[in-house]
Amino acid sequence: MQRDQLADFLRLRREAIRPAEAGIPEGPRRRTHGLRREEVAMLAGMSVDYVVRLEQGRSSQPSPQLLGALARALRLSDDERDHLFHLAGHRPPPADGVARLARAGLVRMLGLLGDTPAMVLSDLGEALAQNRASVLLAGDRTGFSGDRRYGVYRWFTDPAARAAGVPEEREHHARRLVADLRAVAGRRSGDPTVTGLVDRLR
Repeated sequence: MQRDQLADFLRLRREAIRPAEAGIPEGPRRRTHGLRREEVAMLAGMSVDYVVRLEQGRSSQPSPQLLGALARALRLSDDERDHLFHLAGHRPPPADGVARLARAGLVRMLGLLGDTPAMVLSDLGEALAQNRASVLLAGDRTGFSGDRRYGVYRWFTDPAARAAGVPEEREHHARRLVADLRAVAGRRSGDPTVTGLVDRLR
């Protein structure tokens, strides 16, 4: 993670974007060039303090979900988003990665749930974001790579994943996963991510 370069990049992008581009009205008394830190925090669904620490090079490494939220808040291009991920020490999301990143509002909602375990899942069962209670209960589900990102893949290829379920409900759960995957394949026909996953599960 390149903290100083990340801090400079975020500050410059915040100052470069016009409020109207982010859907924020510009009042006649506004003197700030670009967005205020408070506005970036609101748009990205994170605390103002964290935005300040990011811009001062004092933050912990931001997660891919937070980077995705920042990229959307700052209206970054694909190349700028990839640069942001590199500076933060993460591999940029693949071509379909924009849809895989949890929306800022959902990430913010997870934080508001407090001690209630919750996570955001994609239509393929990939954990896009978790709150702290969910991580403590089920472990970090956002760190898988390759096909193991998808819950349906882990269920059918990893005995340990199946063993975590209630034995009497495993067959029903398997049928539901298959039905869900068929529905996704129908909605996203021709999507190589889905067709490739189906082929590898056969």
